[in-house]
Amino acid sequence: MGGLGRWCVRHRWFVIAVWTVALVVVVGLGRTVGGDTSLVFEVPGAESQRAFDLLEDRFPERSGDTADIVFAAADVADPEMTAAINALRVEVAGLDHVVGVSDPFAADSRTLSADGSIGYATVQFDQRGTSLPDAVLIDLKGLVADANTPVLQVDAGGRAIQFSEIEGPGGRSERIGLTVAVIVLLVSFGSIVAMGLPLLTALFSLGIGLSALSVLANVMELSDFGPRVATLVGLGVGIDYALFIVTRFRAGLHQGLSVPDSVARSMDTSGRAVLFAGITVVISLSGMLLMGVPIVGALAIGVAVMVIVVLAATLTLVPAALAVIGHRIDTWRVPGLHRDESAHRESGWFRWSRIVQRRPWPFAIIATLVLVALTIPVFSMRLGSADAGSSPRSQTSRRAYDLLAEGFGPGFNGPFLVAAEIPAGGDLASLQTTLDAIAGEPGIVAVTPITLNPAGDTAIASVVPQTSPQDRATSDLLTRLRSEVIPNTNPNDLAIHVGGVTAVFQDLGTKLASRLPLFIAAVIGLSFLLLMVVFRSIVIPIKAAIMNLLSIGAAYGIMVAIFQWGWGKDLIGLDATGPIQSFIPMLLFAVLFGLSMDYEVFLLSRIREEYLASGDNATAVADGLAATARVITAAAAIMVAVFGSAALADDRTTKLFGIGLAAAIFFDATLVRSVLVPATMELLGKSNWWYPQWLDRITPHIAIEGEPDAEDGHPVPQPAPEPVA
Repeated sequence: MGGLGRWCVRHRWFVIAVWTVALVVVVGLGRTVGGDTSLVFEVPGAESQRAFDLLEDRFPERSGDTADIVFAAADVADPEMTAAINALRVEVAGLDHVVGVSDPFAADSRTLSADGSIGYATVQFDQRGTSLPDAVLIDLKGLVADANTPVLQVDAGGRAIQFSEIEGPGGRSERIGLTVAVIVLLVSFGSIVAMGLPLLTALFSLGIGLSALSVLANVMELSDFGPRVATLVGLGVGIDYALFIVTRFRAGLHQGLSVPDSVARSMDTSGRAVLFAGITVVISLSGMLLMGVPIVGALAIGVAVMVIVVLAATLTLVPAALAVIGHRIDTWRVPGLHRDESAHRESGWFRWSRIVQRRPWPFAIIATLVLVALTIPVFSMRLGSADAGSSPRSQTSRRAYDLLAEGFGPGFNGPFLVAAEIPAGGDLASLQTTLDAIAGEPGIVAVTPITLNPAGDTAIASVVPQTSPQDRATSDLLTRLRSEVIPNTNPNDLAIHVGGVTAVFQDLGTKLASRLPLFIAAVIGLSFLLLMVVFRSIVIPIKAAIMNLLSIGAAYGIMVAIFQWGWGKDLIGLDATGPIQSFIPMLLFAVLFGLSMDYEVFLLSRIREEYLASGDNATAVADGLAATARVITAAAAIMVAVFGSAALADDRTTKLFGIGLAAAIFFDATLVRSVLVPATMELLGKSNWWYPQWLDRITPHIAIEGEPDAEDGHPVPQPAPEPVA
């Protein structure tokens, strides 16, 4: 890594020129030939997927998604209201990918509420709403907005509309997070120039990464939610990765090294740390591709691409920029904030470590109890998908949802779709028997008449539950229909499948929940092996695995308490509670695995260095914490600011992901690294570094602390790298 740093120094202008050209070209391609992202909620092997596949094969005109045009007035059947609504129907029917718009005023339509104040028309698309071009949904929402008058309210609803209203990257929340990051960097560096370089690196990476994802969308399915998640992760790690290299570079200059030597040392220490950090994040994200769920794989690819771009920029563009800036890195100082990195034993962190080490049992017990208490809500976690009832009231999909719930009941927003294969020459009596049994079940409001496809071999019917799509009662009802009602009332053994959007999300949650323990076990196992090889210890990786689980478990608990139980939901602008988005726990764990293990690696690498030099475990722990805690705190503060700012986003899923990440990073940098690590390492003493000789002989040696300088043959001074978030 030191050699790479020196190469970037020698060819600084070439490296900067290459990155500048790459930014211009990739952004240009993204704007001109960029593809559309989508939310393809396919769950291979699930019953809801079989129902959809059946419709797509034998009922293609009904396999596309629908949207609702919902209207409300004192009397929607008034001739003036009827004329306005019919005119809107004609305009919507002329849009691309729209194959029909139902007539709400037909005699047998049953699409007007009992009091005549609310009604709806169904828009049938020729494909799934999550795959529709953005322009179609934008035009639809525009026509609906234009149809509103003082006496007629019109809104567009349905999943396709709801997903189209997800805020894209670069919104208010990211700007707030970026502002807080600027403040933290100014306090940390005390120099405007030093502060600007990490920000520039992050923004450079975001521009290239987001545009690259747009281009990739032409050849593969990428999630609508992916760019938003990639922006949060890219902004956080982009700033932090550059922060640690710049910090090490400044430390070298303060110790009297030349600019090239300072760059080489920063790359050979912090650069190695950054490379290790980025690789662990990408590896853990790659594990999500094995889950067999397209949307999960698409999210993983989006975030992994962003991390790879950030990693490449940090390891090449940053050292080249440092070579250009040189000693000017400390110019434009902020009065009272400029600090040197030396004399860490005089810091408050050294004194804090000694306080913890004098009373390790109380600190360890209290910190553990706090984390365990925060983890308790996890046992009530319910995976699923929040419906439009959790969206802000400023969105048309939320207003349409509320109108339909008021006029027809909460369950009308998420009906089940019963799809049945009819054998040749068979009749519908058996299916009707099953549908009659379904209609008699508690919690069912209505079952529509059977509709046959032209070939007569497939029949469908809609089942409207009493409760909303995100209600636990709806989930329990779906399970009961599938496991009890349909098997017990299907004497001819017809192939009957229950699908629909609500069923898809339940099946997605069930599949991911069943595979989440295996995924977590694989990630924890990988972290154990990596830490064992790096630190030549058995105890440290076991302790790290437990602490990682505690911090992530506490973050999960916070998510359940806020989003499922509703504690403090008003503080983040959340209107309603609901289940935890099914793919969020897995995605959070994949990202947090890399981020939280980084803190562990880079704190312990400094402790290990001090221990190897002195043989005194207690002093090594105090020195290691004091030397790295300030940078850990700055890195964590940036991460918490960037991720926590997602609480201000309109989209519930973005809020959920951001708050989960922010909570985990906060707990990891405070209770875990500042309390549990020094306390437990004091209690374990020299046992921390126990490693059987036979295992030492057969395991490879991975050096994170740096290697001899390849150019002059002399060893580079080897202070341990700062923690990387």
